[in-house]
Amino acid sequence: MAKEIQLSLVYRDMWQSSGKYMPRKDQLERIAPVIIDMGCFARVETNGGGFEQINLLFGENPNKAVRAWTKDFNEAGIQTHMLERGLNGIRMSPVPADVRKLMFKVKKKQGVDISRSFDGLNDPRNIIDSIKYAKEGGMIAQGTLSLTHSKLHTVEYYVNLAEQLIAGGAEEICLKDMAGIGRPVSLGKIVKGIKASNPNILIQYHGQTGPGFTPASILEVARAGCEIIDVGMEPLSWGTGHADVITVVEMLKDAGFSLPDINMKAYMQARSLTQEFIDDFLGYYINPRNRFLNSLLIGPGLPGGMMGSLMADLANNLASLNKWLKKNNKPEVTQDDLMVKLFEEVEVIWPKLGYPPLVTPYSQYVKNVALMNVVQMTKGKPRFSMIDDNTWDMLLGKSGKVPGELAPEIMQLAKEQGREFFTGNPQDLYPNALDTFRKEMDDNGWDYGQDDEELMELAMHPEQYRNYKSGKAKTDFEKDLAEKRAAKAAPSAPASTTTFEPKTLNVDVNGEKYIVSVSYGDAAATTSKAVTAAPAEPNVSGSAEEITAPLEGNYHRTKSTSETAVKVGDTIQVGDVIGYIESMKVYNAITSDKSGKIVEICFNDGESVEEDDALVKLQ
Repeated sequence: MAKEIQLSLVYRDMWQSSGKYMPRKDQLERIAPVIIDMGCFARVETNGGGFEQINLLFGENPNKAVRAWTKDFNEAGIQTHMLERGLNGIRMSPVPADVRKLMFKVKKKQGVDISRSFDGLNDPRNIIDSIKYAKEGGMIAQGTLSLTHSKLHTVEYYVNLAEQLIAGGAEEICLKDMAGIGRPVSLGKIVKGIKASNPNILIQYHGQTGPGFTPASILEVARAGCEIIDVGMEPLSWGTGHADVITVVEMLKDAGFSLPDINMKAYMQARSLTQEFIDDFLGYYINPRNRFLNSLLIGPGLPGGMMGSLMADLANNLASLNKWLKKNNKPEVTQDDLMVKLFEEVEVIWPKLGYPPLVTPYSQYVKNVALMNVVQMTKGKPRFSMIDDNTWDMLLGKSGKVPGELAPEIMQLAKEQGREFFTGNPQDLYPNALDTFRKEMDDNGWDYGQDDEELMELAMHPEQYRNYKSGKAKTDFEKDLAEKRAAKAAPSAPASTTTFEPKTLNVDVNGEKYIVSVSYGDAAATTSKAVTAAPAEPNVSGSAEEITAPLEGNYHRTKSTSETAVKVGDTIQVGDVIGYIESMKVYNAITSDKSGKIVEICFNDGESVEEDDALVKLQ
């Protein structure tokens, strides 16, 4: 009798691997019955990862979306699963234990059956905590191996990790081939190695298709004993996404496996609905290049889930870099030039940073350091002249232990900057916090929600949840979408008519400085009252030295409430932190390269800055 292979549709990850946003609640409710009618899925990935944050970003309540989205699958007997990041829960940064525990209880009550728990460093301590919390919450606990390819990440390494997770209570194992660079034969050996001592453990394979190995990998793991395969479907399969369900079914049937037939009428209807969602608004946030296979990804091993943000980062940094090159009479570079340089730099620095598996959030950290290195070295500065605070936390052990040894130059940098390494359990660094968030909800008169789901959401995503509650998130999203629609609809203006229209001006009135907002369009043609703003920090007469921004992003005077912001009148020394620039999802500490007394702080908290803008002036 032919061995049966089951399929899981990773509908959430299809979107995250393609662009920035997910469908709205009403769109998910429309497509759920059609996915069921396809008749070929035992499981559907419904949420987790970036799902909740992304809903908050466009002003929707993610808890309502999850409950509505899972309902039809629950009733049809199709298992639902989510992705969670171990110590980081369903966000990019570490989460207190009490918040993690509440998350699993909430998600089970919302209709999610299985928790796929991974750790970006493959630190078993972080995954085993999640396994324990998931089972306490009533969920099926799936322990996950984040796959990559290096001299450290061998077949034996992964079989041993799986053994630790199973001993820690994992009921299933997932092979998460997030960049699709797992070598097919080696993946088959990993499955065989796990099955040799755990024949009854269920194994599920998840592979992005970016470099092109995935169909061969699916065949190898199926032959080795894997029971469930994650798949995507058009118009969001292949490229940085996943193998299409049609290809997988036909390939595995030809290999002698038993799989359910696909209801092609329903497939085409689901395909059409997904394209409709893309045409509605989601397509504005999908880079067309993410639809291509790219063997260049084999070298750097960057995952499909971050390629959307990578292309945006490349575009932003390309513009900034070319501005500098032009100013210094050097030839400009293309986006392809910058991308190849980035990929090459990732290969150089990855071993130096201890071989962290390139999965969220550590893939972003390695990519950010590599990109900053490329930019800084182009300008004649040394490699590692800027490492953001989030990456330092990873290197210092505050998120778990990196698999390899750090390079001597990294160790020397840590010593020079007075940074201390942490060898304890990472969870100990992040104390329980639910009581603090309960107080905030009580103070604001906010309801904790069904099964405390709103409390969980605030505690998990504080900044995004506050912006959702205030309406700021929806306003910002609608403004951004309107600008993208207008840009697409408007014909390109001739170069000679292109003008720069600043949004703010620094105005000096009788020696007093003001920041004035500027509007354009119809309002610009009418007479209106002058816009009054709070005066900027006062300046002092005489020459002043500037501390400039080394990159573009949003300026913050502090990154947490425990810090004290610098102010006018403070005396600072070389090496003192004068603020942070938030760029590419991380905070970069800006240190002073000179000593003196602060006479002016040039930007308000949260304002955007460009490279070489003066942040602080000293005398």
